[in-house]
Amino acid sequence: MEKRVIGRFEKADFPILDLENISIKIDTGAYTSSIHCDNIVEKENLLYCTFLDEEHPLYNGKEFIFEDYDIVFVKSSNGIIQKRYQVQSTIKIFNKVFKISLSLSSRQEMRFPVLIGRKFLTKKFLVDPELVDVSYNLKANEHKNHLQK
Repeated sequence: MEKRVIGRFEKADFPILDLENISIKIDTGAYTSSIHCDNIVEKENLLYCTFLDEEHPLYNGKEFIFEDYDIVFVKSSNGIIQKRYQVQSTIKIFNKVFKISLSLSSRQEMRFPVLIGRKFLTKKFLVDPELVDVSYNLKANEHKNHLQK
């Protein structure tokens, strides 16, 4: 599979979660990918959480309920191991839908609601830190060209 070049910041869609144009940060220092959620509660074999993204008032505070999830242990950049819930989802980037594992984490102090790590990037993308919104700009141009026809 040919690798696409992606920048350090991007916007992506998450079809299963019904989220569009969500800001993501590409982080080659992180192994796993994570999504910013709060109020994460496991109850009666279901996992409840609230998505947080102040940039998107339509999605900020959106509640998710997952039937299928795992518990994983993730080592943070400061070396602390955290227990997190992980869900399987999809991400649409460069007009292609990929499967992705997302750990649910509270990222209040972070600028981006989604962090994409090496586990997802490997064999699919090369990262150019000088670029931003490569896939998003391609999507916007395709939409604009489609409207002009």
